[in-house]
Amino acid sequence: MDGSSRRAPRIDRAACATVRLRPLHPLAALSLAFGLAGCVGAPEAPQRRPSRSAMETIAPSPDQRQCLANLGRSDAAFTPLPDQYYGAGCATLGTVRLTYLRSDTARLPLSNLGPVTCTAANTLSGWARFGVDRAARQILGSPLARIETMGSYSCRTVAGTTRMSAHATANAIDIGGFLLADGRRITVLRDWNSPSPQIRAFLRTVRDSGCKRFGTVLSPDYNAAHHDHLHLEVGGTKAFCR
Repeated sequence: MDGSSRRAPRIDRAACATVRLRPLHPLAALSLAFGLAGCVGAPEAPQRRPSRSAMETIAPSPDQRQCLANLGRSDAAFTPLPDQYYGAGCATLGTVRLTYLRSDTARLPLSNLGPVTCTAANTLSGWARFGVDRAARQILGSPLARIETMGSYSCRTVAGTTRMSAHATANAIDIGGFLLADGRRITVLRDWNSPSPQIRAFLRTVRDSGCKRFGTVLSPDYNAAHHDHLHLEVGGTKAFCR
C-alpha cells in the first residue's frame, strides 16, 4: 500500500447528500467516514438561475410557437436558433436560420443570409413567393431560382446616426440581387437604372411589393447608402417606403 492510498478519499461536497451505501472494506469505510465528516454543516452551493436567454429558448412564447408553425406551413426550411445577447443593444432573439424558401413550384435558396427573427422570415417568405417569383414570371418571363442577400444581423447603428439599426436585432434583411431560372442575374447595383424597361420594372415591382409587407423598405431611390441593395425591415408602427 503506497502513501496515496492512506489518505482519505476526496469527497465532492455536492455529492454528500446523495452517497449510496454499499458494503465496504473496514479500512475504506473508515476513510470514507473521515471524508464525509467535512460535509457536516457545509453550506450549499448557490443554485445558478438560468439566464433569460436560456429560459426563452427552453420555453418559447405562444406567439413564437405560432410564428414557427406559420413558417413551417410555408414549406420553408429553417432551424430555430438559441437566443443570444451581445450587449450594446444587440441581440438575436427568436431567430431562425433559413435554408430555403418556396415559390409556387420550387425551392428558393438564399445566399449570405444570417439569423433573422421568425417574423422577418415569415414576411420574407411571403414576399419571395408572391412578390418576387411571380413578378419575375410575369415581367421577365422566367421563374426565380435564388435570392442573393447581403446579410441580416449586424451589431451596428444606422449610418450617420447613433440610433441602433434593425440589423442589430436581426429584424432587417438586405437584398442584393436575384438569379432567374433561365440563368439571368439581376442586381440592384447594376440594374436599378438598367436600359431594359422590363428589368427596371421588375426591380421596382419587387420593391413596391415589399412595401406592402415590411414596415420599412429602402432602395437606391432613398439615398446613396442603399445604392446596391433593398433594405427590408419588419416592425415599426408607420410604414416607410422609398
